[in-house]
Amino acid sequence: MNMRLERFGFRAMGSPCSVSLWAESRTCAEATARACRSEVERLEVKFSRYRDDSLATRINRSAGEPSGTLVDEETAALLDFAQTANRESEGRFDPTSGVLRRVWDFKSGRVPTRAAVEEVRPLVGWSKLVWEPPRLVLPVVGMELDWGGFVKEYAADRAAELCRERGVRAGMVDLGGDLAVVGPHPTEEPWLVGIRNPRRHDQAIATIALRSGGLATSGDYERFMIIDGARYSHLLDPRTGLSFREGPASVGVTAPHCLVAGVTSTIAMLHREPDAKQFLAQMGLPHLVVGQDGRTRGTLGGSRGGSGDGSGARREHDEVRLPAFVSQHSGDLGCIRHRVE
Repeated sequence: MNMRLERFGFRAMGSPCSVSLWAESRTCAEATARACRSEVERLEVKFSRYRDDSLATRINRSAGEPSGTLVDEETAALLDFAQTANRESEGRFDPTSGVLRRVWDFKSGRVPTRAAVEEVRPLVGWSKLVWEPPRLVLPVVGMELDWGGFVKEYAADRAAELCRERGVRAGMVDLGGDLAVVGPHPTEEPWLVGIRNPRRHDQAIATIALRSGGLATSGDYERFMIIDGARYSHLLDPRTGLSFREGPASVGVTAPHCLVAGVTSTIAMLHREPDAKQFLAQMGLPHLVVGQDGRTRGTLGGSRGGSGDGSGARREHDEVRLPAFVSQHSGDLGCIRHRVE
């Protein structure tokens, strides 16, 4: 059987996206690629805060209403995951912190005043929510949930699982750099993925071999401003309302699911650089940390100038519930489990 690699590009969730599939012909792969795009667009419509008709907007508009919002099983599973991530990260991961963008404008070239930040901070804090499945209550008028920190990664996982359900065994989903592997190349060779140099965007600082699972990278280079020589990035600490400036330049993580990789890399970026390395080592997930000095460290192989040992050893930790990546029409949104600290 002659197989060929077919790539289908599209734009969704504010990012360039692609689905790369090995198939006998482009025609054979097109239906699966269309289904992947439809699934990603479904999740974008559902969780976008920019759409008046989205579930996310309906939830945010309910802030201050004692009755809150009743949510479906998929949304409930994502909320369970977010709640666990918030608890285990000691508040570093917090989808209520999106309201901080009201005072942090990285195009303005100005750092908000402390008074402006303090005015918004009462709206931040997962512990303020009342989450009693299937009812979610945002008790304070003006509170919001921002799903942007993890829905794209979830969408990548869903698209990859959809491919496998359709019989595709070799392929990869790329949603703006959040990757989910369908399966290795037909030769069983891994996908080779470049990790962006956080200070030279046209260069890769490392090359990662992926056979399965997901890869996500967080960094201080996506949106930032430099004022008086100090870098202020979009990575805002929910615990203070301020741009976190003591973390690494970037963190890449691989995990069985892109959702886990994405949230883990974000949490690591909100640790001081030495603590980030310790946190990732405790997680037992393969990772690559690029320090502010440009040096690479971690357990992912293929880094340039780094000292990773490539072991990526797993460890046993407390169980965290993840949404099950099952077909949308099956109606089964039970949970799978992945070990994290």
